[in-house]
Amino acid sequence: MIVKGQRLSTEEGVFLYENGDLAFLGALANLVRERKNGDKTYFNRNFHIEPTNLCVYTCSFCSYSRLIKQRGDNSWEYTLDEMMDIVKKYDDQPVTEVHIVGGVLPQYDLNFYLDFFRKIKAHRPELHLKALTPVEFHYIFKKAKISYEEGMKMIKESGVDSLPGGGAEIFDPEIRDQIAGGKCSGEEWLRIHEIWHGLGMRSNATMLYGHIENYRHRIDHLEQLRDLQEKTGGFQTFIPLKFRNEGNQLSHLPEVSVIEDLKNYAVSRIFLDNFDHIKAYWPMIGRNTAQIALGFGVDDIDGTIDDTTKIYSMAGSEEKNPALSTRDLVMMIRNVGRQPVERDTLYNVVNDFSGVTFEEEKEFRGYLDLPVVSNN
Repeated sequence: MIVKGQRLSTEEGVFLYENGDLAFLGALANLVRERKNGDKTYFNRNFHIEPTNLCVYTCSFCSYSRLIKQRGDNSWEYTLDEMMDIVKKYDDQPVTEVHIVGGVLPQYDLNFYLDFFRKIKAHRPELHLKALTPVEFHYIFKKAKISYEEGMKMIKESGVDSLPGGGAEIFDPEIRDQIAGGKCSGEEWLRIHEIWHGLGMRSNATMLYGHIENYRHRIDHLEQLRDLQEKTGGFQTFIPLKFRNEGNQLSHLPEVSVIEDLKNYAVSRIFLDNFDHIKAYWPMIGRNTAQIALGFGVDDIDGTIDDTTKIYSMAGSEEKNPALSTRDLVMMIRNVGRQPVERDTLYNVVNDFSGVTFEEEKEFRGYLDLPVVSNN
């Protein structure tokens, strides 16, 4: 079926999870990957801003957030000026994207974010602004007493260019209530993305796997994403996010193996036939597993990050201080026989390094020798 380009049913998807030999799944996923993207493997130059890790929600899988009563216990709350200072640190660097997500707090309301987004765009109009998840939007719009439709239009007008994929977790309501009760439902997550796509905008999608869900829950999640993509065409990439068990309420659960990670990438690539890209988020799984994943359907390994995210390092990921230079990323990709391509957020090519020799690299405007900026 896959060889002929036919779509998998949900039962066939579950069957692959339960019975597929890893090498066989990798071969099928690689076939799909190369049909869509050849040997090209994408990355971008980006940095993250996480306004706060204090949160009104208590997701059992989360190692990152702190309750308001825990203020000061390894927590932070950036002011608008402090976040603008982070943006300005990159003024002399050719980054193309700022990624903004964080905890949910009353003071980070609609007006706060609209003001912040406008200031970023006024300061650096060409910087792609990828900001906030439906979990944040749901809370913000409810507090502002406006509809999703009104709110997303205001967010677009403030300068946001695309949405990240976070907050999807698992759509199945029974599982979602157990690990992320209280925040927006799976239906609400999908609805906010649908509205955003209806405004002519793009977004990403994720799935949190390796906790209390089973394969049927994963396939149900993937099917709902595939159905919305069929309707809107607005998703750019899918990012499986591995549950990490350090410092959270589910720490008694063992983490799934690298073999399970690779199986999940492969089945996702095979099942999501209308998604152009599958991303392995290297700060979460580590650079070595990210390299291996390039043979299991993955064609994107995210970006330079520059040590500006703590979401996974606080949960026990391999990458405690996630930062890679552009040269590091190029070499990671080359060393497994793939072609490195620097993209912008919308997958426009910024630099194609696939045919560039080591001597020629120095001619890329110093791209590969730029210093890493740290926000520690």
